Amino acid sequence: MRLIVLDTETTGLEPKQGHRLIEVGALEMVNRRLTGKSFHEYVQPERDIPMEAQAVHGITEEFLEDKPLFSAIADEFIEFVRGAELIIHNAPFDLGFLDNELAIVGRAAGRNYPKIADICKITDSLKLARQKHPGQKNNLDALCRRYGINNAHRELHGALLDSEILADVYLMMTGGQTDLMLVAETISTNAGSEDISRKVELGSDDLPVILATSEELASHNLKLDVVAKASQDQCLWLTPAE
Repeated sequence: MRLIVLDTETTGLEPKQGHRLIEVGALEMVNRRLTGKSFHEYVQPERDIPMEAQAVHGITEEFLEDKPLFSAIADEFIEFVRGAELIIHNAPFDLGFLDNELAIVGRAAGRNYPKIADICKITDSLKLARQKHPGQKNNLDALCRRYGINNAHRELHGALLDSEILADVYLMMTGGQTDLMLVAETISTNAGSEDISRKVELGSDDLPVILATSEELASHNLKLDVVAKASQDQCLWLTPAE
């Protein structure tokens, strides 16, 4: 399954009021692993950026002066996301701006661009979070605190940075323990390589016993704390309190 975690930054809250997209960031995941492939562009909006919007993302009109118009990146963006499942926090907001930009480019070029929902499956991670945690705050900062994800480096909003954080949040919300899954996948991959197994007789004393170091135990306990938070204290690997 090809997933793309996506976020945007804009000049304001409503494209119908003339606000435009100024940044788009997207990260690709396959089999719940980041592949290293990404799409990230700043966009010249051809309008001013209100100070209240600058206070959120820190992107200024001067910074965007030499950045491309959306028309210059539209085709590349469409090809990057086509056929994928998009993971977006508050999807209607981002999709509204993306569809608006594509409509503007299409009118100017005399061609019809598809709506994003027509070429991608859309998963709204905010809706998912509200289903899992009704009545609670479910913005990215609140979810990071809930799932033990470090987002201390997030001083301002940014499309690519928020996509990276959302990728961690989404994995925890939909199962977590991604490290264990990677280990299992590695074992499965190596299973077809050189057979180094040997039969060990019961009672044999030649089988080495490797104990975890104090650092490894501390790391293991930290991981269990994260699992406990994500499962609302239902972690089976933690010893119940007496």
